[in-house]
Amino acid sequence: MLLGRMMSRVHKDLRFTDIPKRTESIRVETGAGPVTCTVYRPQAAATAPAPVYVNFHGGGFVIARPQQDDHICRYIAATAGCVVINVDYAVAPQRPYPAPVTQTYDVTAWVAENGTANNWDGSRLAVGGHSAGANLTAAVCRTARDRGTFTPRLQIIDSAPLDQLADPATKQSPIVKPLLTPQLMRVFTAAYVPDPADLAHPLVSPGLANDLAGLPPALVITAENDRLRDEGDAYAKALEAAGVPVTHRCFEGVDHYFTHTGPVPAGKEAIDLMATTLRTALTA
Repeated sequence: MLLGRMMSRVHKDLRFTDIPKRTESIRVETGAGPVTCTVYRPQAAATAPAPVYVNFHGGGFVIARPQQDDHICRYIAATAGCVVINVDYAVAPQRPYPAPVTQTYDVTAWVAENGTANNWDGSRLAVGGHSAGANLTAAVCRTARDRGTFTPRLQIIDSAPLDQLADPATKQSPIVKPLLTPQLMRVFTAAYVPDPADLAHPLVSPGLANDLAGLPPALVITAENDRLRDEGDAYAKALEAAGVPVTHRCFEGVDHYFTHTGPVPAGKEAIDLMATTLRTALTA
């Protein structure tokens, strides 16, 4: 799939190949089937178990390529000094909503509960994602709050689709040809949410929810030229209005997925912002 290759291609100068990685694969049982995850370990030896960050990749809910986030996972593990769990969740159209939400939540709950056996500190946990993965991050945090299970120290919402109900044609960009077209966005949404009655559900469209109090502190990243910028900006403001601590940064002159495709300076700055914000949240 051409789109899949495009969205999983990472700029050569963003791959952080100078950072060695220590990884292993684990398999987690969930209410929507088993999920394979890649575990990234920080290089520095520590006397106590490291905190843990659970990452959800993007791809419009239809592209199953968690390795597209390898550069982000290895940088965060090295810079934030935490274990990173990169989740290979199920994708549409074979596994539409709610399967990805069930899997990402159940994996995160398992990570929180099984730290001792895996040499990470499940009580110091954060969660985040990119594009579709950022939507799932919001859903995981909301579910955890509502069930009273675990409490992430931080949620990272990077270039998220947060309003699946609105017609994509109403989502504007200041540039002529942004990466996301209305047609492409409709394909993604139709695959992920086959029942239109679910489009306004807060686990599908977190930006439409009006009960955001009690959610974890958030780092919200948006891109000036992204069609999803407005809903990301609005979500940051709504979280803040609900009393949630928010760090919001809109990167100028860049489009959707710039943390993968560049421009390199902005991509590196955004990834470093994720890592340093995580380090502060997880070590406080």
